[in-house]
Amino acid sequence: MKGVENILTGQQSQDELYQSAADTYGPSLERLARAYEADPDRRRDLVQDIHLQLWRSFQRYDARCSLRTWVYRVAHNVAASYVMRERRAFLNLVSLEELEMLSDNAEGQIAANRRINIERLSALIQQLKPIDRQVIIFYLEDMDAAAIGEITGLSAAAIAMRIHRIKNLLAKQFREGGHN
Repeated sequence: MKGVENILTGQQSQDELYQSAADTYGPSLERLARAYEADPDRRRDLVQDIHLQLWRSFQRYDARCSLRTWVYRVAHNVAASYVMRERRAFLNLVSLEELEMLSDNAEGQIAANRRINIERLSALIQQLKPIDRQVIIFYLEDMDAAAIGEITGLSAAAIAMRIHRIKNLLAKQFREGGHN
């Protein structure tokens, strides 16, 4: 009866809110975790932790901000805490299995080059300070400066300036082939 009551009053349970958020933002949370963690096993742990904390957070969700903002705020806080706990050097290694899966044809080479470039960019993003990493990840998720500012607590103008500087820095480092 309580479920019917929640539907009639417009209230959603913690499980319903979580399921809705997971369905809508799951792929974005995966990409966010990828930007914070290179190792696939550790990334799965991070995604799992994000989902757990997101589910827990819906006990306190009062709709004062959008569901999207809430999800990204929780995900960022979990990922930022993870980074602080797991500071370590990034190693960009490819397994033999991954190399064997690459095709010899031109299309396979294009896909391999694209993957390598994405991994290089991810490695560069992982080296940014947590706030800069957060800003560029949200930017890459097509969030505008105002929405990013709502999550981070920075002004939209400060976010726009950070995005501009980060893009320039990443482009320069990418062209130079550096990791610093």
